[in-house]
Amino acid sequence: MLHAAMLRRGMLAWVSRVGVVLVLLCCSLSLLYVMTCSPSLALPRAGPIHPSLGGTRPGVGAGVGGPGGARAPAQSGRPPGVQSYQVLLQEREEQHRLHISSLKKEIAQLKEALQERSQQLKGVQESLKRAAGGPAEGQDTGAGLQGGGLGEAQGARTDLQEFLRSQLSKAEVSAGTRLPSEYAVLPFESFTLQRVYQLEMGLTRHPEEKPVRKDKREELGEVLETALHSLNTPSSQQDSRSAAEKTSKVYSPSDFVEGITRTEKDKGTLYELTFRGESSNEFRRLVLFRPFGPLMKVKNERVDTVNVPINIIVPLSRRTDKFKQFMHNFREVCVRQDGRVHLTVVYFGKEQMSEVRSTLENTSREVNFKNYTLLQLDEEFSRGRGLDVGARAWKGGNVLLFFCDVDIYFTADFLNTCRLNTQPGKKVFYPVLFSQYNPTLIYGSPEHVPPVEQQLVIKKDTGFWRDFGFGMTCQYRSDFINIGGFDIDIKGWGGKDVHLYRKYLHNNLLVVRALSRGLFHLWHEKHCADELPPDQYHMCMQSKAMNEASHGRLGMLFFRHEIEAHLRKQKLQQNSNPKKA
Repeated sequence: MLHAAMLRRGMLAWVSRVGVVLVLLCCSLSLLYVMTCSPSLALPRAGPIHPSLGGTRPGVGAGVGGPGGARAPAQSGRPPGVQSYQVLLQEREEQHRLHISSLKKEIAQLKEALQERSQQLKGVQESLKRAAGGPAEGQDTGAGLQGGGLGEAQGARTDLQEFLRSQLSKAEVSAGTRLPSEYAVLPFESFTLQRVYQLEMGLTRHPEEKPVRKDKREELGEVLETALHSLNTPSSQQDSRSAAEKTSKVYSPSDFVEGITRTEKDKGTLYELTFRGESSNEFRRLVLFRPFGPLMKVKNERVDTVNVPINIIVPLSRRTDKFKQFMHNFREVCVRQDGRVHLTVVYFGKEQMSEVRSTLENTSREVNFKNYTLLQLDEEFSRGRGLDVGARAWKGGNVLLFFCDVDIYFTADFLNTCRLNTQPGKKVFYPVLFSQYNPTLIYGSPEHVPPVEQQLVIKKDTGFWRDFGFGMTCQYRSDFINIGGFDIDIKGWGGKDVHLYRKYLHNNLLVVRALSRGLFHLWHEKHCADELPPDQYHMCMQSKAMNEASHGRLGMLFFRHEIEAHLRKQKLQQNSNPKKA
């Protein structure tokens, strides 16, 4: 017994010593970690330094939405290694600051959701207490039965309201959800007063058509009527405003611009409708949700796009003829109609660089446009690399970015759609553009091909919704930086765009994937390089085949010899039997 007691005391003393040693070791490691992760104590904060891109930036001082990239003078007397370290440190600090801001927003949203859940739980508990309680003292049996029936009706109505609210909270309305891949995205369809623009066509439906089915017409009619009633009915929020702030506009169907809709089959249908406001740059947006029942007004907000500039980034290598065509459309849409656009051109190589600069200078001189940046990279062309460099070169604050190509045609309405479907820290926009077929095959011969503006018709035989393309996108610079930008290590065709798209899907941002009736991909001959990996070569060839012509036109070309033989046979029969002819 004595020996066992001594053994226990010895073990306890040994365990206590080991515990003290472990605590001291943890404290030492923590102190070492804090000292190691505090670079700001070792070096002072560096001023903004423009990355060495080897290009020129005309019109920097007139950039839209800010100075457009003012450069701090290089600090003399410091080794180059210290300056590069300061630039890296500054970029890391900006990323951390934006990440912290994003986390604060998420925490606020979670607090609101927790408060709403607590109120719902409290309501359920109260309804259960009312259902469990019997008739009060002094009430007869009849009164008790009547009160019980009224309580049951109120409880059923409360349960229905709670169910509808739960459907709304589970649906992807105000915030995005994590998705496993690009195939799990549920795209929006867009509609106007007379047309529906749809992605799922098959071989019989058209990309743009009137709502033929009666239920579809009645559905969209009810949505529009509900939205107009909400806009024209003063709310308590409007009544609380001063008389000068109250709107006097009476909204009508002619004010409706466009809407987008999608149905989550286990939750309900979401509608977002945009109306023209009281000025040319003001819009009213209503968000409605049908949780397999009555519509619920989710949001009625005024969206002002006056102070929302767009930085259009275009990577380019040679193709000067296409660039001149792009600038012709840019001059008309962005300069003359919109007026809130900055253009960033990232040019690869030196060949034909002077022609690109001359085109930009001529446009600047003819329409007095100074808000552009020309960057030059002396390396092999890479679309993702060019877009990444163009996005990071902007130093004028958190700007809305539109990643574009030189063979893209867009309208002024699309620029507003880009503004309305993006929100920093919440939403990014991935439009589905309409891709043009080979005009020579559409119109029979090159001589019959009309001007570009007359070719942009959304019909089954003229093009298709490019639902497999993810290169054209609108997002704020802060979201692009926080997500990590492009993975420039990916080589080859199309991989970087899909990888960036998946990054957004795996994040909690809401990805708006919707058809855009104002964004067109102009046809151009596509070359698939032999050195591409098999999967990328297959994607390239698939894109090339789909770009040529519609299913029916390709079929006619494939069977043209059989058709010609049939026509010759008929002609011979007619010549041999002139009386029957």
